[in-house]
Amino acid sequence: MSALLVALGAAVGAPLRYYLGQRLDGRWHHGTLTANLVASLVLGACVGWSVDGSVLALVGTGFCGGLSTYSSLAVQTRDLGPARGMAYATTTIVLGLAACALGFALAQA
Repeated sequence: MSALLVALGAAVGAPLRYYLGQRLDGRWHHGTLTANLVASLVLGACVGWSVDGSVLALVGTGFCGGLSTYSSLAVQTRDLGPARGMAYATTTIVLGLAACALGFALAQA
């Protein structure tokens, strides 16, 4: 049952990531950044609400896993070159951690 829930969550998250990339990516990868930040925010909220079992499989693993993308981040970082790539990677990591903390804090409120 868990595998089905993960697949259902990813069936929503992955196309949303693709849409954001197609719609927002340009010289700076706003679509990928947005997808990673939203996934971090939602996953932080899941942890803050202490969800487990089916909800965690559907939302945390499936949706957030399908929405976020480390592989695109790595390729885009390389393609941007040393200076811009480092700025992009640093921005993604710092804002991703902040989004996760915000989601956790909002869930605790």
